Amino acid sequence: MHKKLTGLLKPILKSLLIVGLIATMVLGQADGALAARGGRIGGGGFRSARPYAPPTRTYQPPGGGYYPGGGGFGFPFLIPLFGFGGGFGGLFSILLFLSVAGFLVRSFRSATGGDSLGYGTSSPNVSVAKVQVGLLSSARSLQQDLDRIATTADTGSTEGLTQVLQETTLSLLRHPEYWVYAGAESQQARLEAAEGQFNRLALTERSKFTEETLSNVNNQLRQAATKGELPAAGGALAQANLPENPGEYIVVTLLVATQGKLQLPAINDSQALRRALGQIGAIPNDQLLALEILWTPQAEGDTLSAEDVLTEYPDLKLI
Repeated sequence: MHKKLTGLLKPILKSLLIVGLIATMVLGQADGALAARGGRIGGGGFRSARPYAPPTRTYQPPGGGYYPGGGGFGFPFLIPLFGFGGGFGGLFSILLFLSVAGFLVRSFRSATGGDSLGYGTSSPNVSVAKVQVGLLSSARSLQQDLDRIATTADTGSTEGLTQVLQETTLSLLRHPEYWVYAGAESQQARLEAAEGQFNRLALTERSKFTEETLSNVNNQLRQAATKGELPAAGGALAQANLPENPGEYIVVTLLVATQGKLQLPAINDSQALRRALGQIGAIPNDQLLALEILWTPQAEGDTLSAEDVLTEYPDLKLI
């Protein structure tokens, strides 16, 4: 009887042990995820790239006459000219030529999808690009730079966002000795599709944070209260593509939307990363539409292990 009871209990105990191990692993990963707190700087929008809509009717001044850009000349202007002599013949010919030329130019622009002010009525091309850099955690000065930029930047204007982008890329370019991982991608799309693509990328990156402890978006500055130090994330890892002593890391993500074509190189080494950072940092303010800069960890005491990097940022390559 005792042996039979023991035989029945063994499978049950084994099942409980397996459940306990699984629960421990899940809770351990959840504790690690608590360390994924980050910072965010961003702003801008896509309305500035929307094509100009020309007026449906053209204003004609009282009494007719030639009106620059307004659609030619009227009969009240022509009738007096015929009453004067040869002194006005040359002027009339010039005005007639300009009116006909203006009509032809406007007709050509209308037929090719343009308007009277030279703006295309079709949706403009927009590039959406992402550059990510994984750095050794010893690059603490970079975190301090990003904190300073977040607390002082003007993210409510295109000029301010351009300055944020330039300062961030400069901070990254000044610390090549800390570069470990990197990745980049860029896509071109029409305005409406590009806006959706940019928003999806931003949401994907933001969802990797359990909390944004410091953010400055469209001049709305928010900073979370300090919650003390968190336990280190991750654990032992034995992947062949990791440094010998993986330690802890900082991951910085740059997302931009810009008018025109921006083609970033495939990043397989530090030189390619340098070129990508140079390209994205050189975007002029009259072409920059939207910007998101995210980095983790941001709060003091947070850590990001090699396992976290491989789990949350699987597209990054060792450089």
